[in-house]
Amino acid sequence: MINTTEINSLIKLLDDPDSEIYDHVHNKLLSYGTEVIAYLESAFEQAFDAVQQERIADLVHEIQFGTLKNDLKLWHQSGAFDLLQGILIINRYQYPDLDEQKVINQIEAIKRDIWIQMMNEASPKEQVKLINHVFYSIYGFSGNTSNHLDPQNSFLSQVLETKKGNQISLAIIYSIIAQKLDIPVYGVNLPRHFILAYLDESQQSDFESGILFYINTFNKGFIFGRRDVDMFLKQLNLKYDKQFYEPCSNTDIIKRVIRNLISAYENLGSVEKVAELNELLGILE
Repeated sequence: MINTTEINSLIKLLDDPDSEIYDHVHNKLLSYGTEVIAYLESAFEQAFDAVQQERIADLVHEIQFGTLKNDLKLWHQSGAFDLLQGILIINRYQYPDLDEQKVINQIEAIKRDIWIQMMNEASPKEQVKLINHVFYSIYGFSGNTSNHLDPQNSFLSQVLETKKGNQISLAIIYSIIAQKLDIPVYGVNLPRHFILAYLDESQQSDFESGILFYINTFNKGFIFGRRDVDMFLKQLNLKYDKQFYEPCSNTDIIKRVIRNLISAYENLGSVEKVAELNELLGILE
């Protein structure tokens, strides 16, 4: 049972100039975990002291970041099966108070609109053309070419709101929707780009021969073949590597999202965020 009086007394001591008292108060409040956040937020609104406000905000972030690290560790250790869950955990880094059900509903709505129009007998390419029509023409998703380094391009809730994202965020949404429709589309970790592969389900044991074609979600769902991947790698002076052609794990996808965020925040000079995101990357390494 949470002791409200004790918590409120501790919060009042957060601006104490004595570092020993402050450390004791800080650690005690931290030990309460997420239960204490509502009290801290209410105190923040009433605080007139800048030091106290800053310390409250830092403590709330510290608690939320600790929870996020645990969630990511659990997701990873339990097999990282649900890509949507993984990307929602990363979304919490910037948007800890977000109503995640809203995000899930947005994805379900797009899925439903595709499903309504989907013919049972549609060929793989027809399926992709239909997804493209709904995803790009009706919902208006597109690659954020004008502000490619913006960290918001990597946060799922923002990409769903603005309909603009980077290669990997668009590919994540696209593949989650496709898989919900039982369409075998999976992420491929290409250097400097992220694409999707449409698998031939009848040969799923052997990826290499089991890929029908690739999809570039950054370019309106453009369909292309293995030769184009060869050419792309040649332009980058990269030798053949099996992983550039085949689906990668959900953990690899989330690692790539975190790396994108690290470079976005490095670009903005946000040293603390870079350090925290490196911690998240460490959990998945």
